[in-house]
Amino acid sequence: MITFYPGPSKVYPEVQHYVNETFDSGVISANHRSEAFMKMLEETISGLKSKLNVPADYEVYFVSSATECWEIIAQSLISEGSLHIYNGAFGEKWMEYTQKLTGSARSLPFELNEESEIGKVTSSANEVICLTHNETSNGTVISDQVLNALRARTDNIIAIDATSSMAGVVLPWESCDVWYGSVQKCFGLPAGMGVMIVSPKAVARAIEIGENAHYNSLLFIRDNFIKFQTPYTPNTLGIYLLGKVMQQVASIREVSDETKKRAAEWYSFLADNGYQALVQNEAVRSDTVIAVRETRERIAELKKAAKQAGIVLGNGYGKEKETSFRIANFPAITQDEIDILKQFLVSMTSQ
Repeated sequence: MITFYPGPSKVYPEVQHYVNETFDSGVISANHRSEAFMKMLEETISGLKSKLNVPADYEVYFVSSATECWEIIAQSLISEGSLHIYNGAFGEKWMEYTQKLTGSARSLPFELNEESEIGKVTSSANEVICLTHNETSNGTVISDQVLNALRARTDNIIAIDATSSMAGVVLPWESCDVWYGSVQKCFGLPAGMGVMIVSPKAVARAIEIGENAHYNSLLFIRDNFIKFQTPYTPNTLGIYLLGKVMQQVASIREVSDETKKRAAEWYSFLADNGYQALVQNEAVRSDTVIAVRETRERIAELKKAAKQAGIVLGNGYGKEKETSFRIANFPAITQDEIDILKQFLVSMTSQ
């Protein structure tokens, strides 16, 4: 099956070889305090920072998932409260979970085709501002211009969910203080690990708050990672595979250019062949998750026929669950596979 599901999505085929390598090297069985593990972790972090062009003074931690980052941020960085700016299901879920933990999460929702209105942001000094860079549920994105404008406007800690865009497009790292994502999307890896990238400013805030009561407190995680260790037995295989994929892929600038080129071709193709993009405002369309509007009946027909043709389309999600399907535009997906899906979609226009 060729999968275009937007996460977990297609894994780079080379990963099969890398898995075998871990057995041959012995690192998969190494103690996470051992020299072999520490060297591997250091190399993986170095490779990620180099390929994704992460600022030298930002720190990289590996956790269980992007979802766990909601908890880490709530525990270790929120002292007064948080402001959540979102237009989709995952941004809303982040807000709801934070509210359960802190009781002090505020919402600033906006509509599907709107740009996030930074001019409406009013936040007290110690509130953490939380945004979803690429809303996987509906195929929207917050532009670099909006994030840079927010950074210029406030000195608050800014945390951003980049789950379906990290490693797929260039990110404006210095506009935000905490970036996080998972490896099962643009990284082209099996699910089971999250990546958290933290600015010196966020580290300073964590030290100021001093929260260290949990196994996944940011300070406890950091104390270990600066020694190239982990606070708990990690996903050693996932870390090793990430390191190998970072060696394999091109620089993020090259990857991003290809992602954006393919996205533009996708949106043009859809318009030319009678399909309607869910997001009508081109300024807020995602480059990595292409959402397509259809009727419930037509979606069921498309998905059934696609499955018979050996293709997996992504379900709709959240408010658009019944009226859309989604197409992953992640780097591990090849042009040949994209062409097969396009041919299928063309064939379905006459049915």
